[in-house]
Amino acid sequence: MSKDAIKPIYCQYCRKSSESEDRQALSIDSQLDVVRNIAKSLNTRVPEERVFSESKSAKVTDNRPAYTNMLNQIEVGTVNSIIVWHADRLSRNAIDTAKLIDLMDRGRLVEIVTPSQTYKNTPMDKFMLALACSQAKMENDKKGIDVKRGLEKKARMGMFPGPAPFGYLNDKYTERGSRKIKTDHERLPLIKKMLQLMLTGNYAPLKIREIATDEWGYRTPEGKKMGRSTIYRILSNTFYYGAYEYPIGSGNWYRGTHETIITEEEYDKIQYLLGKKGRPRPKRHIFDFIGTMRCGECGGTITAELKIKKQQNGKTHRYIYYHCTKRIHPNCSQGCLEESELKRQVITEIESFEIPPEFHEFGMKWFRQKNSEQIESLKAVVSAQQKAYNACVAKIEGLTDMRARGELSGEEFMPLKEKALIEKKQLEGQFKSNGESIDQWIEIGDQMFTFIEKAIDKFKNGTPEVKRAILSTLGQNLVVKDKKISIDIEKSILPIRRISKVVNGIKKRLEPINTQEKQAQFEQSCAENPLVLRDLDSNQDNKLQRLVSYH
Repeated sequence: MSKDAIKPIYCQYCRKSSESEDRQALSIDSQLDVVRNIAKSLNTRVPEERVFSESKSAKVTDNRPAYTNMLNQIEVGTVNSIIVWHADRLSRNAIDTAKLIDLMDRGRLVEIVTPSQTYKNTPMDKFMLALACSQAKMENDKKGIDVKRGLEKKARMGMFPGPAPFGYLNDKYTERGSRKIKTDHERLPLIKKMLQLMLTGNYAPLKIREIATDEWGYRTPEGKKMGRSTIYRILSNTFYYGAYEYPIGSGNWYRGTHETIITEEEYDKIQYLLGKKGRPRPKRHIFDFIGTMRCGECGGTITAELKIKKQQNGKTHRYIYYHCTKRIHPNCSQGCLEESELKRQVITEIESFEIPPEFHEFGMKWFRQKNSEQIESLKAVVSAQQKAYNACVAKIEGLTDMRARGELSGEEFMPLKEKALIEKKQLEGQFKSNGESIDQWIEIGDQMFTFIEKAIDKFKNGTPEVKRAILSTLGQNLVVKDKKISIDIEKSILPIRRISKVVNGIKKRLEPINTQEKQAQFEQSCAENPLVLRDLDSNQDNKLQRLVSYH
């Protein structure tokens, strides 16, 4: 009997993972509805014992019991065909994909049926199957790289990219990438009192736990009492004085923007009282610009080190040098760049964005005008969206009524309901987005001009996270070569540089601007200059938020 004449014996497979890879995937119940409809169209019925479903990730092999069971059933000939919602439900890794194709090559697997395509034992079908699964793997791998890069950048900006320690909360509502660690105002004061008790030297950790639990009523966010190990984790956590290591064990330490409740010296005293090292903490200086630059010769990361030089007269000088790690190319020829020279070069770059204070008032008038125009435009959009939302809700109610009256079967009802709910969620998201847009430009404009006016002072005297934020705002591709930093200026702030040149030229012609008449003349000249208005308009972009992200 030829392979083409083998009668398909179908099974069904459904998978849903809690990981981000499956954010757009249908629920298992919805997938079951789809595969049942496919079976119905194939004029076949799949018994319950041949329905395999599970909630597992497919990024790694040998992690799915139901999937392994199904492959075993194919191997022994109990089934020889699979009905599935999408090929990526079967595999998101190279090994599982190879197993499927091997089963086809050996005649064990006759076909894989999805709503859009049927894969059989032909060269083209196997190629398309491998392509679909490989594409799913590529998406996973790319997301992993993007997520890692984003988390490392967030760490450098002082926003701890992980579960909040005791006494803090993760911000779930701010836009992704900008979520900071918030203070848990109910628990952080109690944790501060625990640390203060430990600092007296009169209390053992377990006694502090007993006092906090029984006398103060400390409970976790889940309503549970503090565990015995928890008090030691609290007393040994550097996060409470503002430092954290990310990733754990990497040796990369950062200063956070979160609220602190003890000093570094107090932390040292607690560790001494504990009689142990506790959680690892920085063994070296936390440098301002570590992790923000790459070597222009070999592409390696730029690290830093502290050098202390003592003179014969007893004076001590501290110098910080930035240089290539030489991990990619040990023979990299690049030398060191002293931190003071690095700062001088960055300040020179920032000075090219200098905008006179007189322009602030003109800019704010322009932003108020644009804000009014935007609100009028948004009113019409919101009105149309409200009508669409009401129609969507009415559609859902109508479908529910039809299901209740028996006019729609369960198989007919579920896909229509899923589609309507997705539409409703999209409309709700648009409402939220437009609501946040209204009245935002005046605030953003004020913060933008304030940033430009005060950036040099903040870069000289700000905290390490503020300095890193300003540097990353200027550009993403920061390269050090031949003791010079090269900054690929972000497109989102290039118009500000052009405005700076034009506006300072106008001011120079009119100086001194010391009367209302001169200020009015200055604003009129700015308004008549097409370059100024064009570049202001080009900054009406969410990228403006990056200019003030450090606030």
